Amino acid sequence: MNKKDYIIRLETKNDYNTVENIAREAFWNLSVPGCCEHYFMHVLRQHKAFIPELDYVIEAGGKVIGSVMYSESKLVDENGTEKAVLTMGPICIHPDFKRQGYGKALLEYTFDKAREMGWDAVINFGNPDNYVARGYKSCFKYNICFEGDIYPAPLLVKELVEGTFDGRKWFYHQNDADAPCGDEVAVEEYDKQFTPKVKAWQPSQEEFYIHSHSVINDKR
Repeated sequence: MNKKDYIIRLETKNDYNTVENIAREAFWNLSVPGCCEHYFMHVLRQHKAFIPELDYVIEAGGKVIGSVMYSESKLVDENGTEKAVLTMGPICIHPDFKRQGYGKALLEYTFDKAREMGWDAVINFGNPDNYVARGYKSCFKYNICFEGDIYPAPLLVKELVEGTFDGRKWFYHQNDADAPCGDEVAVEEYDKQFTPKVKAWQPSQEEFYIHSHSVINDKR
């Protein structure tokens, strides 16, 4: 794949339905029976933490096949100093185009744009297998954790600017844009406007459970 095979551009309102359908196809039954990522996109666009300047889609063959969105969260050190950071996600590529380099292209392009805007770090939850090749590292290596000194295994950090973190402890406070996703009734109601799909269990859901409930314990 080369740069002539795709176009990356900002999302427009005309893309909303297409992008949400792609997210639904990409995430359905992946982590849990059904999914809420399409609803999350809908509510995120209306949240104060959303960064529209980093809301991009990728096209191939003249049609949108993927999307990535970013929002603002914060770190707080032990002295109460706050630092704004990016939270990446959702990111989705239509299942027909996965493992072909489009997700990599979309991330690298938006990392460059974020850097140009003055951002120096991106933090998000995810399967390390999907992100370490893009320069993400364990939160533990940067001394970034939750309150209570909890270092979740899937909490991943990417320095957009090398040397951003100096070793001091930071507590990660993600924005609450995804809070409405906990309302199962609202998710179900929003999902009714899409083509019906069957909720089911599959092994990837156990993988998600293991990753999402794992923490790193320092044994040094």
